[in-house]
Amino acid sequence: MAASLEQVATMFVEYYYNQFDQDRSGLSTLYREGSMLTFESASFKGTPSIIEKLQGLPFQQIKHQVATMDPQPGVAPDHIMVLVTGQLLVDEEQRPMSYTQSFYLVPETLNGQTQYYVHNDIFKLVYA
Repeated sequence: MAASLEQVATMFVEYYYNQFDQDRSGLSTLYREGSMLTFESASFKGTPSIIEKLQGLPFQQIKHQVATMDPQPGVAPDHIMVLVTGQLLVDEEQRPMSYTQSFYLVPETLNGQTQYYVHNDIFKLVYA
């Protein structure tokens, strides 16, 4: 039985933030050459550029805490749009920062298995 929209989105979000918090270089398998990341209004296209940006962020440790996750069907069959809000703590900081991030996930079949990659990724800190 195929996973539901909510199941896919939940599994993706859990995997993404666990991987981000542990080893950002491992996120490279989630992006493709046509993928695009907009991080705080700066855009990066393609896996090498995206991973270089993520690995170059100015902190050693990070912990994401997801508050909400809202998936919707995308424009094509099985595509998924996901909006995430939450808080993150970097290094020794005691006050969490709020963020929002959206992902557009596209399915692809590899070795008979459907997997999803990130086609679009937009990240913004939310300043109060």
